[in-house]
Amino acid sequence: MPLSTLFRKAGPPENIHEIYRIIVDQARQPRFYTDFGVPDTVDGRFEMVTLHAFLVLRRLKGATESSTNAAQDLFDLMFEDMDVSLREMGAGDMGVGKRVKAMVQAFYGRIASYEAGLAEDQDALEAALTRNVYATAEAGHPDVAGLASYVRLQTVHMAKVDLADLENGKFGFEGAE
Repeated sequence: MPLSTLFRKAGPPENIHEIYRIIVDQARQPRFYTDFGVPDTVDGRFEMVTLHAFLVLRRLKGATESSTNAAQDLFDLMFEDMDVSLREMGAGDMGVGKRVKAMVQAFYGRIASYEAGLAEDQDALEAALTRNVYATAEAGHPDVAGLASYVRLQTVHMAKVDLADLENGKFGFEGAE
């Protein structure tokens, strides 16, 4: 056995890959870009992935030890994927680490913003979505209220999803196509 295999971290379990696949598939639904006016750009797609990851992580975080571990594995996989995506888009090795670090910090900011928005009224959630999801939107008429209603619907739905099903990647989003 090569010495390098002793120190290599095993990748996330298959269920974590499945959870992430479900998140990404939902984030790619055309209605976000057509009906809600989310920019169909790298930034807009990042926002949709992070929004859906937030919804799943919110349900997983702290419920049980296994769900906390699943949340951490999902977080790690998501940003490993972001790293790979940046490299595939041609970002240089020297800049990728800094960009991923900035993405992680942005994600933490979004978590705080969305949590606060969900704890308050519709206007607070709409303001959080406007600052984050629509920050790079060109002039137009995004449906911020529609996206905020969607987020609240998914929050209620996630609270009803069986935790074991969620941890095992056997769930879907409400109204997923």
